[in-house]
Amino acid sequence: MEQMGKKVAFLLAEGYEDSEMKNPYEAITKNGNDAVIISLEKEAVLTGKKETISYTSHLSAAEADPRDYEAIIIPGGKSPAKLLENGDMVKFIQEADQLGITIAAICHGPQLLAKAGLLQGRTLTGYPGIADEVRAAGAAFVDREVVVHNNLITSRRPEDEPAFIEQIINRLGVSAY
Repeated sequence: MEQMGKKVAFLLAEGYEDSEMKNPYEAITKNGNDAVIISLEKEAVLTGKKETISYTSHLSAAEADPRDYEAIIIPGGKSPAKLLENGDMVKFIQEADQLGITIAAICHGPQLLAKAGLLQGRTLTGYPGIADEVRAAGAAFVDREVVVHNNLITSRRPEDEPAFIEQIINRLGVSAY
């Protein structure tokens, strides 16, 4: 019997790619899993690039403990560039990686992983425009819809979301659809 009610953290700031937040969030919460939005401030109202949907953060990065989560999802857009400037957010993702927690990053999401120094010797993908940044952080960058390397799951763009979400759901051991 599958365990329900797993906790998944979404790391989010203003300017995220709307569908890269909305679609994984809905897939995770659909079956009773607990999605927790962690941002720079608690109870911040966050709007995506297209301004079609907003989310309110549950916790600030300073309050969050990575041990509370089965997985962490980092939507792309402009959000990761804002998150990586926050020392508490960087520390949170570093601790999660040390614990072996699944970290799923799409589009510009790997920028936060690069800032946290987590890419050395790993293979991943992301938005093509960050390929040089990812390589400079020590990773092999490949152009595929989804790449799984140890605890990291990465994808390139909104069109890759079905494969991205499927890998997250598989890792969590919950049914999505």
